[in-house]
Amino acid sequence: MLTVTGAAIAQSPQQPLQMEGRIDAIVARTTGFEAGVGLSVPAGIYVRSGLVAGIGAGRHGVEGRTDLIARFSLDPFRQSRWAPYGGGGISGRYRSKLDGGSRAYVLVFLGVEGPLPLGQTSGLVPAFELGLGGGARFAVILRRGINARR
Repeated sequence: MLTVTGAAIAQSPQQPLQMEGRIDAIVARTTGFEAGVGLSVPAGIYVRSGLVAGIGAGRHGVEGRTDLIARFSLDPFRQSRWAPYGGGGISGRYRSKLDGGSRAYVLVFLGVEGPLPLGQTSGLVPAFELGLGGGARFAVILRRGINARR
């Protein structure tokens, strides 16, 4: 019978779910501003896959979106205070017909993620993104920081 000791389990790297809250501006023929939440899971050392959902205001009323993304970190072990990342996926924007109606888009983005709070092994970290997908996208994000991981 194979048994694993508590010390062996404690030494294995943990990559928990990562939650985020965000504010996005999507600038296109009809611009929208949205508040959103996201959840990502590890898909390897360098990649996290996730889902983002947002709701907000467009030119002619309420709009929303869902994004299915993959994010590639250039610093997965938090060796630098600020680290760049890039990613892509698909995005669904849900708007009134006056704003162009509901459509799916290819999504690409670049971002930078900040450090954990000084002296802490967890907490919220800031991130900023620029991208394209249904328009030019700008986002300010607060993500759950993971000790020694991004």
